Amino acid sequence: METMKDRLRVMLGDERLSRLEDARVLVFGCGGVGSSCIEALARGGIGTLVIVDKDVVAPSNINRQAIAFESTVGKRKVDVMAAMIADINPSCRVFAHDAFVLTENLVELYEACLEETGGHIDYVVDAIDTVSTKLALAALAQERGFELISSMGGAKKIHPECLRIADVHKTVNCSLARIMRKECRKRGIRHLRVLYSCEEPVRIAAAPGAARSERTDLGTASFMPPIMGQMIAGEVLRHISGLGEGDDVSAALAMHDAAQKGQLAGKRGGRAS
Repeated sequence: METMKDRLRVMLGDERLSRLEDARVLVFGCGGVGSSCIEALARGGIGTLVIVDKDVVAPSNINRQAIAFESTVGKRKVDVMAAMIADINPSCRVFAHDAFVLTENLVELYEACLEETGGHIDYVVDAIDTVSTKLALAALAQERGFELISSMGGAKKIHPECLRIADVHKTVNCSLARIMRKECRKRGIRHLRVLYSCEEPVRIAAAPGAARSERTDLGTASFMPPIMGQMIAGEVLRHISGLGEGDDVSAALAMHDAAQKGQLAGKRGGRAS
């Protein structure tokens, strides 16, 4: 009988698929990045997902969040997310925490998640908005030695091809990553794996007569947070399964960039002649 894991088994093989089925992943945040990441992890065969968020679905979430529909507005995000996971991958165990993630309760919350998963979590995903909490989680990861990837900002970015996974200390053109770099140095956080965009922020003109607060609102494209969530899920799934382990894609990216430059030079040459 056909199952949701048939294509995964062809891609991964039985051993790697078993690693995913045995894996336990904790995701802080069920917003634009977090909800799409969790969805992809569920579709990717992860056996246990722990999700944490205190928010409810709002109308403004509909443009970018996997759990946001007219029918889910007003519902708790963790409840909608848990139902979605069950509908996608019924064999996945879900532990949902309707809780704020704060610097004050982070350790206690992590310990509770650790206990309910049997004392081990394979990967932690940070899809939180608050800088202080992101830093506290990065410090905890360094102290405890667990795998962590942190999402940087997707607001005012419109080119997914500029998304990169790197150490926070080697990032460019991301205001959130710049703040994180500075604060990580102060706190002695030596490494933090992040997903960020190297794209220059889009400059959007304010409407005539707009108030200052309106001019400084951060706009978000519908496609950026979901793509970011999917990329983070890919990083987690590759790490746990071992698929693509040790692959160096920099050569492939360099070839692509060289080809694009060659095409551009050809067009310019054609115009000149």
